[in-house]
Amino acid sequence: MAPTYNISAFAALAGVSTRTLRYYDRIGLLHPAQVTAAGYRVYGAAEVDRLQQILFYRALEVPLADIAALLARPDFDRRTALSAHINALQARKQRLQLLIDTAQKSLAAMKGESTMTDNEKFKGFKQEMIDRNEAQYGSETRAAYGDAAVDAANKKLKDMPAAEFNE
Repeated sequence: MAPTYNISAFAALAGVSTRTLRYYDRIGLLHPAQVTAAGYRVYGAAEVDRLQQILFYRALEVPLADIAALLARPDFDRRTALSAHINALQARKQRLQLLIDTAQKSLAAMKGESTMTDNEKFKGFKQEMIDRNEAQYGSETRAAYGDAAVDAANKKLKDMPAAEFNE
């Protein structure tokens, strides 16, 4: 038999507050498996899995209303969602690593340990902009203009000199 949790134990397990769980229940995002006659909320395996999905989406900064819509879709598939979470988190990790590398190179250059071009100073920020645009408009622009045109535009932005980028 799968374990069940009262609201305090479930909140502690997931690292959220009981207030968050009550709010998720109030907005219809995550209901307890049952509410006892005394009014205690009880959560089971299905709620554990659902809260994990919610927290993955929250980590990716998806608004709660969008999460509710995604989870309510009749074609929602947990495996597909987990694969998408992995891809999105790996992409975020790569973007953050690029920004960390840029900051480390900038610090080394300030210390006189290396040199850094102006273009290198903004490489991470340009890639972050490209990734953000790709996430928001990528499918639409690729459908309208084709992969080659979008890839060429992204490359042009990446290679753009700092002065031209600032304009």
